Amino acid sequence: MTETTTATTSSTAATAARAFGAQAPDAQLAALEIERRALGPKDVRIDIKYCGICHSDIHFTRGEWGKVPYPAIPGHEIAGVVAAVGSEVTEFSAGDRVGVGCMVNSCRECENCAKGDEQYCIPGNTQTYGSTDRDGTVTYGGYSDHVVVDQDFVLRIPDGLELDAAAPLLCAGITTYSPLRHWGAGPGTRVAIVGLGGLGHMAVKIATAMGAEVTVLSQTLNKKDDGLKLGADAYFATSDDATFDELAGTFDLIINTVSASLEIGKFLGLLKTDGALVNVGAPPEPLPVPVFQLLLQRRTFAGSAIGSIRETQEMLDFCAEHGIAAEIEVIDASQINDAWERVLKSDVRYRFVIDNSTL
Repeated sequence: MTETTTATTSSTAATAARAFGAQAPDAQLAALEIERRALGPKDVRIDIKYCGICHSDIHFTRGEWGKVPYPAIPGHEIAGVVAAVGSEVTEFSAGDRVGVGCMVNSCRECENCAKGDEQYCIPGNTQTYGSTDRDGTVTYGGYSDHVVVDQDFVLRIPDGLELDAAAPLLCAGITTYSPLRHWGAGPGTRVAIVGLGGLGHMAVKIATAMGAEVTVLSQTLNKKDDGLKLGADAYFATSDDATFDELAGTFDLIINTVSASLEIGKFLGLLKTDGALVNVGAPPEPLPVPVFQLLLQRRTFAGSAIGSIRETQEMLDFCAEHGIAAEIEVIDASQINDAWERVLKSDVRYRFVIDNSTL
């Protein structure tokens, strides 16, 4: 793909885009052509260079989270280069290295948007794929050669980050950075990360860089060497009941990155007084929570979803400053279906990233 080096004003013409997606929940992903909206005055057109594969892409495309407007074009870990900007764009120019994460718009008017928490937009933010944008068009994700996004939802990727390894930061990075920052991970705190996958490995890197003492809690010890190399201070197997006896009352904060059902009561017992267990994984079934585990030590069970645009930019700058990027396996478009099957088997260390030039 070639990089456009001159900006344009707003365009009245929509553009055709090469993409990879599915026409039905049980269909294999295949090459498709989609239409991107015309470049508006405040829009940025981005040539997508790389897109990470998130487990959410699979849940969405296969209809596991509700009705899907097919064709489904997933992908919300987008890294690329600005190709053109609208006539009123002030923040970006052609050639800038940029990213797009999980949302591309919000109402801009509700209490949360006014506070800069557009990820919690009360009417609901506009997701990067599968949503209806404010102009009435359906959003398509980053398994595509280009995208058009309002400038307010475009992130600047610092020069210190390679585009391919930066792409997963737009979801996996911010999804873990946000709760770590919100709940005060840092020097003097003890943090546990449940699961060492795409989200978990980023949580370990970020929490370590924040200065926390970090422990990985994984079902087995299979990835122990990886966890310690990524910066963890300790690594325990949750399949061993002795782990929960040994670590009882240990942690100030636990970030659960696992999307499967867990015995939440056992993990709540690992918290100190006033500790918090925060879910960023999204299991399909409700999790039973034993209330007495909360009452007896004033513990908190909470959730967190991505981060604001301001916080996402802060995360990118933090990662550049500390030399943090995702551990990735770059693949061609022809390998996407196989990569999805490997994601379902947890057979990736630790994020697949599509080379979008192969679309």
